Order: sequence, then C-alpha cells, then structure tokens
Amino acid sequence: MEGETFSGLGSGATQVDCKVIQSFQKNFVQVQSILDQNRLLINEINQNHESRIPNNLSRNVGLIRELNSNIRRVVDLYADLSTSLGRSVAASSEGDSTGTLKSGCKAGQKRTRVS
Repeated sequence: MEGETFSGLGSGATQVDCKVIQSFQKNFVQVQSILDQNRLLINEINQNHESRIPNNLSRNVGLIRELNSNIRRVVDLYADLSTSLGRSVAASSEGDSTGTLKSGCKAGQKRTRVS
C-alpha cells in the first residue's frame, strides 16, 4: 500500500498535505462532539419549555447561552478548516499539483480496491 494515492479530492487538482488532513479529522471530531452536545441541550431546553415550571424556564437562559457559545465554537472550527485548506491549496499550487494525497497520511477514509 506504500505509495498509493487518494484521488477525487475535488476539481482543484491540488495536493493536500498530511497536516491539513489531520487538522480536518481533529476539527470534524470536535465539531461532531459539540453538535451531539447541542442536541442534548436542545432536548433539555424543549423539555423545560414544555414543563412551564418557572425554575426550568429560568434554567433555559443558561442553556441557550451555552448553546449559542457552542454554535460559535463550531463556526470558529469551520473557519479554521477553511483557512487551513486555503493555505494548503495556495502552498501546493506553488509546487506539485497532481491532485493526489499520499496514503501515508491516513485520511481516515475507507478505500475499496477495484480488481
């Protein structure tokens, strides 16, 4: 498998380096974790709202603030991803532009072998 390449990374035909792929993986894991947490927050907010209990409704203020904070974090993570990808594309356009990714980068994708 040494020397294999991934293709189909878009029509940009640029080489994507390992650091960018690892950054994508890390950020997407963080984003998914935050989105899972948001789902729980939204469920709790909805339950509190439906209960109409004053204490629960007051608690929603803090929960909604936490939800908004989480959404800002997701936006920041996506902005970081965009910046990283932009830098990688700019750097690779100055060098080799084969549109491939070396398999040693461990992109986390399942590859199917066509015989």
